[in-house]
Amino acid sequence: MEQNSKKRALFIDRDGTIVVEPIIDEQVDSFEKLEFLPGAIGNLSFIARTLDFELVMVSNQDGLGTESFPTETFEGPHNMILKTLEGEGVKFDDIIIDVTFEHEHKPTRKPGTALLGKYLSGGYDLAGSYVIGDRLTDVKLAQNLGAKGILIASDREKAEADLAAAHLTESCALIAPDWTRISDFLRGGERKAQVVRNTAETRISIALDLDGTGRCDISTGLGFFDHMLDQIGRHSGIDLSVKVDGDLYVDEHHTIEDTGIALGEALAQALGNKRGIDRYGFVLPMDDCQCTVALDFGGRSWLVWDAEFHREKIGEMPTEMFHHFFKSLSDGARMNLYISARGQNEHHKIEGIFKALARSIKQAIRRDAFTYALPSTKGML
Repeated sequence: MEQNSKKRALFIDRDGTIVVEPIIDEQVDSFEKLEFLPGAIGNLSFIARTLDFELVMVSNQDGLGTESFPTETFEGPHNMILKTLEGEGVKFDDIIIDVTFEHEHKPTRKPGTALLGKYLSGGYDLAGSYVIGDRLTDVKLAQNLGAKGILIASDREKAEADLAAAHLTESCALIAPDWTRISDFLRGGERKAQVVRNTAETRISIALDLDGTGRCDISTGLGFFDHMLDQIGRHSGIDLSVKVDGDLYVDEHHTIEDTGIALGEALAQALGNKRGIDRYGFVLPMDDCQCTVALDFGGRSWLVWDAEFHREKIGEMPTEMFHHFFKSLSDGARMNLYISARGQNEHHKIEGIFKALARSIKQAIRRDAFTYALPSTKGML
C-alpha cells in the first residue's frame, strides 16, 4: 500500500494558547504582559521533537501597526516568544499574522483562510492536521481548512455547549484543559469506543471515553445494576454510556451477561495498542467491607473470584450474577481480574467491589505519552 507522503500541520494560535492573553486590552504589547501558558513550552518542545507535524503560528493581532498598537511594541515580546521556544527546540515553519480588526470580517482574518492558500493546494494532509486554539474561531478555522480543532478550555461543559450552539461539535477533536492533555492526544490518539451488541435476547449500545471526566448515562432496566455501572464510570473517570434493552420478562441473566461482554469489548477497543498505559491496578475499604480488585490489561482473560453473598438479590439483581458479570467483563476486555471481598453488609460488599474495580481501571489506563512505552517485555499485548 502506498504511504501518504503529504505533510501534516499544527496551526497554533498565539495569544490565549501559547501565551496568556491580557484581560483588559487583549494585546501583548510589553514584556510585562508576556506570560507563557503553563506547560506550553515543555509540551511544544515534546511535540516538535517526537511528532512529524509542521508548526504554523496563526494569529489575529487587531490593528497591529496602527497608532493604538505600534509595530515596535509588538515585535519585542513576539521575538522573545520565538527565541524562548527556539531555545527548547520549537521552531515554527511558518508564521501568519493578520492585522484586520475584528469588526471588519475580512477573509484574511481567522477563521478565514485567505492567508493559508499554500496549505489548501493539495500538498498537505489536512484531515490529519489540527488547529489548536482557545476560541471558537480556531475550531471554525479547522472546519474551513478540513482539519480538526483542539480547543483549550478549563470549563469542558461550557465549551461543549458553545461548540454545539455554533454547530462546531463535529469539527472539534478534543477539548483540552492544558497542554499536557494535547501532547497525550497528539501522540497517542483518542481513546474512545462504541460497541453495539444485538442478539435475540438483548440489544446493547455502549460508548465510552477513557479520558473523560466520569460522566455517565446508564439504562439497563435494572436499577441496582445501573447504580453499579455508574460507580465504574464515576470512580474511574471514564465517560460511560450504557443502553440496554433486554429480555427481562424472562429474567436478568442475559441483560447482565451481555452487558459485561460488551463493556469489556469497549474497554479493549478503547485501549488500542496499550502503549504508555500503567496496565495494572488495585483496592478499597467501604464501611464494614474490605474489597480488593487487582487487574491486568495484558491481553488474556482470567477471573479469580473470592466473594460470597448470602442474599438472593440486591435490588432486582441476583447475587449469583455478580460472578457471571465479572467473568463476562474479563473475557470481553481480555484482562486478568482478581476480586476478593470480606464484610457483612451485602450492599456495601458489592458496591465496594464495583468501586474498587473503577479505581483499578483508573490506575491501569493512566497513559504516559512522554514515554509511550509498551508495558511488556513480549513486544505486544
